[in-house]
Amino acid sequence: MKVTRKIIVAIDGHSSCGKSTVAKDLAKVLSIAYIDTGAMYRAVTLYALRNNLIDNDIVDEKGIVESLSNISVSFTFNSETKSNETFLNGKNVEKDIRTLEVSNKVSYVSAIGSVRKQLVEWQRDMGSKQSVVMDGRDIGTVVFPNADIKIFMTASDEVRAKRRFDELTSKGENVTMDEVLNNIKERDYIDSTRAESPLRKAEDAILLDNSKMSIEDQFNWIIEKMRSKMLIQ
Repeated sequence: MKVTRKIIVAIDGHSSCGKSTVAKDLAKVLSIAYIDTGAMYRAVTLYALRNNLIDNDIVDEKGIVESLSNISVSFTFNSETKSNETFLNGKNVEKDIRTLEVSNKVSYVSAIGSVRKQLVEWQRDMGSKQSVVMDGRDIGTVVFPNADIKIFMTASDEVRAKRRFDELTSKGENVTMDEVLNNIKERDYIDSTRAESPLRKAEDAILLDNSKMSIEDQFNWIIEKMRSKMLIQ
């Protein structure tokens, strides 16, 4: 299976609905690049936390924006785990950016207009030279509005919370189901109501509610949609 030409696959949707899992699988099977834009915002959030630019619910927006010139986010493929890992200023932070602490603050950081503007520039640059599968909140609406195919993924709050809870506890995090569910609801609200690039389904995006679908079902569903558009053979 391969792409018929240079293509951009945009996958948007709510938090913890499995965007990254499906996007990684697609990129791997099609032998094209995968870019996790959520990881980029998480890396900036981690930098802000480590440099005391976030204190509880007080976010030093000016300080974060001024720090962007000191931040470098990149991805490296790990041949052992067969997955991309996120690097912040040259250091592997893949595990650090997935904690609940970062999850609780990332929506605040990603709502800062100047942060989104800078990261959108980085993302467009990454996707300008190669075929990519890119997932996030505003790929199909802002980053690549002319993407070859746009998927908008969602699932019920409870299903997403259970998936996220299982992921965190499997990594040894001490969290409760209520904490995770509340975090998901709060992130949904912030993401969908922010002034800059709010989370919304693009008019030409295909809706995928995966509440009752396996990962394999989701993958096959997207592959079929791509075949119908003659993007793969």
